Amino acid sequence: MYDYVENKHGELSIRAYNVTIGLVLLWGFSINVLMCKFCTDIFMSWNFIAVLIGYFIVAIAGIMMSKLRGNPLISFIGYNLVVLPVGVVLSIALTEYDQISIMNALITTSIVTIIMIVLASIIPNVFLSMGRILIACLTCVIICESIFMLIGFATPSLWDICVALIFCGYIAYDWAEAQTKPHTLDNAIDSVVGLYLDIINLFLRILSSSHKLSKKE
Repeated sequence: MYDYVENKHGELSIRAYNVTIGLVLLWGFSINVLMCKFCTDIFMSWNFIAVLIGYFIVAIAGIMMSKLRGNPLISFIGYNLVVLPVGVVLSIALTEYDQISIMNALITTSIVTIIMIVLASIIPNVFLSMGRILIACLTCVIICESIFMLIGFATPSLWDICVALIFCGYIAYDWAEAQTKPHTLDNAIDSVVGLYLDIINLFLRILSSSHKLSKKE
């Protein structure tokens, strides 16, 4: 059993705090797997524009709820409001790929995520100092991809690899930042939202890159 209450402030032990982050992450990924396995046909019948609009509305509401301090239940509900629309998008997006490609991307993402978390635990200050650089890089990616979408430009696999590297940095940064917060249940759940989105984006970029490379061969 873990010693969940460490002091009078209700903080968790470091071990319990990190286990909580891991379990909440696993919950989100498990929901996504179930949605992809059993609900893809339903989601495919929905209007794509409506799905996109709903995704942003529900996900933003979930992120805002997860940022509310002091209430783990509200934060967990907010986290699920992020997980569910992401699951809808994944269910639709993954129909373009075969099972082997998906599994390879999943394994690669898992290995890279573990490596980045270990590195962030060993040298947290290095990754914490990268916060502004990561924000600037991601902002550039969002602007560029918005332009690419408007002009119909298909990005090469190298672009996906570069974006994947940015999300690798974000995984390490968000993990290191999570360790600087008071180790409460609410902060553990709040920290998961960023990590979850980092890992999902890394997975999609690895999958997209490997798919483009395989088409060239």
